[in-house]
Amino acid sequence: MENNNNSTLLTRNHLGKVSDDERLPQHDYLEAIKAFARLTYESIYVINYETMTFEYVSENPLFLCGYSSAEVMALGYDFYFKNVPESDLKLLHSINEAGFDFFENLPGEEKIQYSITYDFYLVNRDGKKILINHKLTPLLLTREKKMWKAMCVVSLSHHKSPGNVCIHKQGFDTIWELDLNDKAWRKSEKPKLTKREIEVLHLYAQGLSINEIADKVSVSPDTVKYYRRQIFDRLSVSTIAEALSYAVNSKIV
Repeated sequence: MENNNNSTLLTRNHLGKVSDDERLPQHDYLEAIKAFARLTYESIYVINYETMTFEYVSENPLFLCGYSSAEVMALGYDFYFKNVPESDLKLLHSINEAGFDFFENLPGEEKIQYSITYDFYLVNRDGKKILINHKLTPLLLTREKKMWKAMCVVSLSHHKSPGNVCIHKQGFDTIWELDLNDKAWRKSEKPKLTKREIEVLHLYAQGLSINEIADKVSVSPDTVKYYRRQIFDRLSVSTIAEALSYAVNSKIV
């Protein structure tokens, strides 16, 4: 897939040169990001919107599509044009446009508290598609409160199709979901689980069977199955694996 120089992925938040005095307060934040990357299975990378490059790419293989981290850094945005299907590349254009419109309308001091998450396909060198979840949050802002650098986290998606675009604010249960048909953001509340449902989900995460969970919480196996159905209904999922992924990614547990 060829790089389109007019793509909003390359132009929408391109800052141009950042002044030298704005660079002075920077700490060596990359060392902290590298430490985080060593502790997680997820892929981590940093976008620099001044240079429109990838400033850091972790060695975690999920995001790399068979490349080395150094090769992905060298490719920069060309990595997307080479490894994202055409239909999903168009989706990324729409998300990029709507996301930065949302971001620019936020109060300046609050912008750092927001993150966006969405799903799209990557295609590896063998031609195999994998649906990934992509999270992005501001890392550094300019003096004018524009996004200068962003940290991105890539993991396997628990959904079955691309899209699923949501914006979250740190410490709040409010979610803004993007309607891709009219490009409008719909406000809603994050699903909530009861204490017992969270307890049951934790025990599932430990690999316990229904009977073992029933013994742990002193209820019947049928009651555990009832809690499981309630969890599925609240989170709009159909398996425990999906429920765990959703709950972890949404910071419910």
